[in-house]
Amino acid sequence: MRSTALFAENIRIALQSIRSNILRSILTVLIIAIGITALVGILTAIESIKTSITKEFTILGANTFSITSRGMRVQIGNQRYRTKNYSYISYYEAKEFKRQFNFPATASISVNSTGTATLKYGSEKTNPNITVRGIDLDYLFTSGYEVEQGRSFSEDDINSGRNMALIGSELAKKLFKGGENPLQKVISIGNGKYKVIGVLREKGSGFGGSSDLACFIPYSNSRSYFSRPNMNFDIQIKVNQPELIDAAIGQAESVFRNVRNLSPLDESDFNVEKSDNIVNLLLKNIKNITMVATIIGFITLLGAAVGLMNIMLVSVTERTREIGVRKAIGAKNKTVKQQFLIEAIVIGQIGGLLGIVLGILAGNLVSVMIGSSFIIPWGWILMGVALCFGVGIISGYYPAQKASQLDPIESLRYE
Repeated sequence: MRSTALFAENIRIALQSIRSNILRSILTVLIIAIGITALVGILTAIESIKTSITKEFTILGANTFSITSRGMRVQIGNQRYRTKNYSYISYYEAKEFKRQFNFPATASISVNSTGTATLKYGSEKTNPNITVRGIDLDYLFTSGYEVEQGRSFSEDDINSGRNMALIGSELAKKLFKGGENPLQKVISIGNGKYKVIGVLREKGSGFGGSSDLACFIPYSNSRSYFSRPNMNFDIQIKVNQPELIDAAIGQAESVFRNVRNLSPLDESDFNVEKSDNIVNLLLKNIKNITMVATIIGFITLLGAAVGLMNIMLVSVTERTREIGVRKAIGAKNKTVKQQFLIEAIVIGQIGGLLGIVLGILAGNLVSVMIGSSFIIPWGWILMGVALCFGVGIISGYYPAQKASQLDPIESLRYE
């Protein structure tokens, strides 16, 4: 009971000392706060980026994969990730795969009609950078698109190759000003005229592109109006249950090898890519950034610890006479040591709390800029509190030890 009262008294004296030396205390708190702000701010920003990347690249879901002939090329920093290119996938091969693939999953086929289209409606037109894609009935489902206005393509639209189009929400705003209803309006795609039968629900944009600038037409129409030698089709598969993804990939590869007339000894001449391949590459590299940011934060905190220790040593020197008075009236070495140690810990925790708040706000500025959600990194917050406690102990121990060892007679004589 007595020790508890003594501990409470030391806390009271420590807080009183902090208030009586307010300028020095504020400077010390700011040193700690800057270190924690740097650590928590950087790591919160990285968490925001990771959340955004995951959202952008896994919007298809963890149960989606594709079969393509063109390899994936991704460059992150100085590292380049590349898979091999193969012979094109023909329309007949894609159709045959879809016919043979017997699995609890949905397969769709599509083809890139053009990536440099200019879309026009009346006097309004887009830049010549719109991607037009020919799709089948199942493509919207496997790609995570939904129709917000109007309807999707019907089987008759696909089979007949009608001049009909589905457009993204951003594309609709560019072409139809003043809230004009896009449905049943005729737009120009290159030299062709297409009736808009549906507007897609907004998906958002990120990493240099926008899903809402999409324009889809029936793939049969694409074969007629955007015909070229060796048109390369893509196959996309969405599995009904995510846990069956590996089994679905195995069967899909087996079926398409059969479609391509490959012998058991032949290497597969196509690529099977899961929807989360790119996000896994990016997150792997972000781990390195997180490690570097953590090291920078620790270095900043080390500087803060040195600054706190220096200020505590100055405090011990300035309060030598006070220490002598306390010892003269019966304070033990342990009590004096505890007082200065508590003072360092309290200053560290105040600086830590301020740094955590500033770090969260600074880190979430990145969230606002990239359109991600507000992040509260509870793990890093707890780590920040623990680090500040450690900084207080490390920085305060030597000054507290020095204060406890002062001779009371010499301390009373100190001017």
